Amino acid sequence: MSFLIDTDICSAYLKGDRLLWNRFMQYGGGLSVSTVTAGELFTWALRANAAPARLQGLLDLLRDMTVLEVTLDVARKFGEVRAGLLDHGQAAPEMDLLIGSTALVHGLTMVTHNVADYANIPGLRVVDWMIP
Repeated sequence: MSFLIDTDICSAYLKGDRLLWNRFMQYGGGLSVSTVTAGELFTWALRANAAPARLQGLLDLLRDMTVLEVTLDVARKFGEVRAGLLDHGQAAPEMDLLIGSTALVHGLTMVTHNVADYANIPGLRVVDWMIP
């Protein structure tokens, strides 16, 4: 099974969460992140008061994962899903919808602790690795 890892899970892993460390080791080789997640993580790592080790930890993590770009297929899936949600009076945070669309296009299971942010995305498989 392959997974798309959300920003909150990567952040908790980088902060040393042991449960997540075990999951990352268990599924190593089958883990991906969206370029959107990478951008959010670089923002976190490059803040003025961030320790230099934060950036190095992020670079090490990204080296061990597949980074998936936002392609035209992902953009189309985003538009399809967002249009459907808007037509039904529903919403999903746009960055999360873009990340979720990446998971859908690549047939990946979304890993997040922010399950509610992805709840309105039809067909998206979501798991929370922060629950033992």
